[in-house]
Amino acid sequence: MTENLAAFLYLIASVCFIMALRGLSSPETARHGNLYGIVGMVVAIGTTLALPIMGGYIGIVIAIAIGGAAGAYIALKIQMTALPQLVAAFHSLVGLAAVAVAAAAFYAPDATASARWGRSSAPAWSR
Repeated sequence: MTENLAAFLYLIASVCFIMALRGLSSPETARHGNLYGIVGMVVAIGTTLALPIMGGYIGIVIAIAIGGAAGAYIALKIQMTALPQLVAAFHSLVGLAAVAVAAAAFYAPDATASARWGRSSAPAWSR
């Protein structure tokens, strides 16, 4: 997969995520919003897995299995009246994941996909 094709597919996934948020703003359009979110996530994950820089898939499969099992367990156990608290808790986990990715990119910039594609993630003033 070329870099341009990957960027285009990530753009499509981003548009799907934006449409998902728009669709989820109303009960009448929530089903369409969920569908856009699902399509966006499938495109994003498929694009990532198809990149030539991906080494092995075993770690990804294990992470998806653990996350899916945890999410399914929590979804089955939570009461509908506690749904706002569940969403807030999951959003905090998303924030924690973003911090972990940023820290990893900061402390090991040469291990990121940008470095492998030939782009330096170091600031321009440090080169």
